[in-house]
Amino acid sequence: MKRNLRKGMLGMLAVMLGLLIGWDGIAGLSSSSAWAKESLDDSKWKNYTRVSGVSGNINSIGSDTLNNLMTLWAEGFRKKYPNVKIQIEGKGSSTAPPALIEGTAQLGPMSRKMKGKEMDAFEAKFGYKPTAFPVAIDALAVYVNKDNPIKGMTVAQVDAAFSKTRRQGHKDDITTWGNLGMNGAFTKMPISLYGRNSASGTYGFFKKKVLQNGDYRDQVKEQPGSASVVQGITEDRAGLGYSGIGYRTSGVRAIPLSMKDGGTFVEPTFANASKGSYPLARFLLVYVNKAPNKPLSPIVKEFLNFVYSREGQHVVIKDGYFPLSANLIAKQRGNFE
Repeated sequence: MKRNLRKGMLGMLAVMLGLLIGWDGIAGLSSSSAWAKESLDDSKWKNYTRVSGVSGNINSIGSDTLNNLMTLWAEGFRKKYPNVKIQIEGKGSSTAPPALIEGTAQLGPMSRKMKGKEMDAFEAKFGYKPTAFPVAIDALAVYVNKDNPIKGMTVAQVDAAFSKTRRQGHKDDITTWGNLGMNGAFTKMPISLYGRNSASGTYGFFKKKVLQNGDYRDQVKEQPGSASVVQGITEDRAGLGYSGIGYRTSGVRAIPLSMKDGGTFVEPTFANASKGSYPLARFLLVYVNKAPNKPLSPIVKEFLNFVYSREGQHVVIKDGYFPLSANLIAKQRGNFE
């Protein structure tokens, strides 16, 4: 699906990631002038240089959220190495761990951190844990139809709309747009809920961060992919759903969120995701099977090198997600060997 690069995206690189990673969101962030100066200069990202000895096949199985990014990276990588064959399958983050364990994929893209039982199953097979590489930043967005004028929602309100357990503390269920103070035609209009299926890392991340591991309502229309969520809301004036920021289109609005009643509504922008003020920011990850004290295979190493290059990070921006800092990239490259 075609996406428009938001005007002034590079100009928003005023606050970059620190080196301390909070895997269930983003933590350890710095907003000093030094970081801002670095972020505005994309020469800090290194151009990709083709190397010899790279051949073979790459299989990637995992996240639907990352499916378009992985496809775009694969296209760019194959231009460098025409003889390399790359297959991308994006049916949900939960498909990545078994694919890595079974050896049917070298790359396991995920939009959430591996669960403990997934890590344990991998370690039981190989004797060590898988290695995760952050490859981009996502602001998981809450979407409404473009004609919906709502100014924003609190996280507790989002929970009360999607969950039957309301663990964020909202006192009442939210089932109509009138419950959110909407007037006119929206007053009695039932909220039409769109979400992902349980194979999705986005489903799991939203359940953990918004529902506090509570139960989804039975009325949530579970979609097989991120694009399907956005398409459903585009065609449904009463729609409310969640999906990665990279799937935003002109048919929907990504609404601002507030952590508490009376708090400031925060837009899902790069700057807000980076400094931690947007509550649903997260790293997008690629897991690989890397034995301790052994280097990555040449083909996997070079694919990740391409992802971390200037070309690779411009693909992130093109696809509507947010890029990584040069310092964080340098740290991740240190984990290749």
